[in-house]
Amino acid sequence: MSSTAHVIIHASQFPERVRHDLLTALRTRQVNHKFHYDSVKQTNQWLALHQAHSPSRNDADCAATYDRAFARAVAPIASQAIHVLGLGCGGGQKDTRLLKLLRAAGKEISYTPCDVAVAMTLVARQTALAVVPAEKCFPLVCDLATADDWPEIFARHGPPGVARLITCFGMIPNFEPGDILPKLAALIRPEDFLLFSANLAPGRDYAAGIQTILPQYDNALTRDWLLTFLLDLGVERGDGELRFGIEETASGAGLKRVVARFHFTRARQIRVENERFTFSAGDAIQLFFSYRYTPTLVRRALANCGLSIQAEWITMSGEEGVFLVKRS
Repeated sequence: MSSTAHVIIHASQFPERVRHDLLTALRTRQVNHKFHYDSVKQTNQWLALHQAHSPSRNDADCAATYDRAFARAVAPIASQAIHVLGLGCGGGQKDTRLLKLLRAAGKEISYTPCDVAVAMTLVARQTALAVVPAEKCFPLVCDLATADDWPEIFARHGPPGVARLITCFGMIPNFEPGDILPKLAALIRPEDFLLFSANLAPGRDYAAGIQTILPQYDNALTRDWLLTFLLDLGVERGDGELRFGIEETASGAGLKRVVARFHFTRARQIRVENERFTFSAGDAIQLFFSYRYTPTLVRRALANCGLSIQAEWITMSGEEGVFLVKRS
């Protein structure tokens, strides 16, 4: 095994851009999710809470649902060579299961694990190396939330002229719908497939369904993970409290989301180089949000972006859906 790994860093994660985004987060009091994956510690915290609370890790039917989706996604691919592009790859476990099926089908496979953190991208790369040769693995670190050149980015990385199977698992909820879906639509070429998942509100009552899944967020592991961002900036636990809630967005799309905000109960000043940010008692900073969809809301959002669902799979719990998509 090689003692080195070649990783491409997109400009969205260059130091000056990261500094700009950090200052913007503190000024607007809305934290870019990427700052929760910034360190090896945070990456490990996220992997631990994902293992403990994600339905894909703890619900056998959810895991089986993904496997059914993977098998169906492999079937219509006529190309001998296929490039799997993993957007928000996380630890790479789902992508690797998909890659195994493609290899078993006799495909020539290559893989780009793409995430906002170097540590996370390397974890996905290491997982995938059980299936993909190192020379066919092209790790890319990119902030997908702020990068506005997706087609150009991914055209340059990976083998040229090869059909792509793009995966986007667990990413949709942490983006504003008006930002992420048009970017995905612009990325998908006529010969490409998109396989993505959405966190769903179970049951017929949308609001009640979101309430039932709130413990997946409001728990000790998630609290520790989210608070690490503030603690690393000098905030103390006693400066306030982290509160989770459910709110409806003003976009008019009818979507609701889980939101986590830290509410200060005493004054705290944060200093970043020569800039200071003062938080008074009663102030709050948004650390996290996660949209919850229904299958109907997913279909509507995709159709509005010119994307067509080829097949879909909903878990028996109703908490997760996987969708195979092409351009309309």
